[in-house]
This record gives sequence, structure tokens and C-alpha cells, in this order.
Amino acid sequence: MPACLYIVVEGEDPGFDIFVNGHALARNEDALERLATGLNVIPLLSFLCADEEAVVALVENGSDESGELPFRPQPQWFNPLDGLLTVQILLNHLDYSPSSLGSETAAVFLELREYERVLRKTVERGLQWRLELELA
Repeated sequence: MPACLYIVVEGEDPGFDIFVNGHALARNEDALERLATGLNVIPLLSFLCADEEAVVALVENGSDESGELPFRPQPQWFNPLDGLLTVQILLNHLDYSPSSLGSETAAVFLELREYERVLRKTVERGLQWRLELELA
């Protein structure tokens, strides 16, 4: 079952396009979490708000081998600067180590760029954000 990690920005209409693909990020979340931990930044899944069923499905699809994903059924908002820092450090690492994620590196890099665009605008507008999980 394909999954997608997408950004939600507080408010009904933040005034800008928040669409991000998020499929490659969901497929590679276990590797990205290890990478973020090694780079001493907050892993992307720390910003996730998902119900138990979605978290179980993500684990079952191999996106996290530990099975210890955050389970936050109630919406929670996060500071976009924290997410932006994580995304920028991951982008910097992938730029200098383009084989870090094997054949998935290019797709992950492009999606992180989408995240960076949305998070920059979220910061500019003084809004908060979170990640949500969609199962296709």
C-alpha cells in the first residue's frame, strides 16, 4: 500500500500552494530517520500526526523497521523553523552525498525541496505546520 507524507499548514487557506508529493519520503523514511539522527536534527516523522491504523500501515510497508513511530491521533502543530532546519540539513547532506539513498536519492531530494518551499512560506507567514500520512 503506497503512502504519502504531506504537509498541512494551520488555517483553512494559508495563502499559498502547500502541495508536496511525499511518496519518496514515505518510502525512505527509515533511512531518512537514521540520517537525521546521525546529523543531530529532528527526524521528519517527529512532526507526524497520524492515527494508529496509518502508523501501523507505514510500519508494515517497511518505512520504519523499529515499529516505534510517533502516534499522535490529535492534531498537533509544530514550529516551521524546526522542520525547515531538518529539511535543509538533509538536503545539504544529499547534495554532498548523492548516493546516500541509492536510486531513491534524486526523488527524495526533489520532495525535500518541495518541503523546503512550503516551510519557508510557512515561516514567512508566521504559521505552524505538521505532517500527515495518506495511505493510497
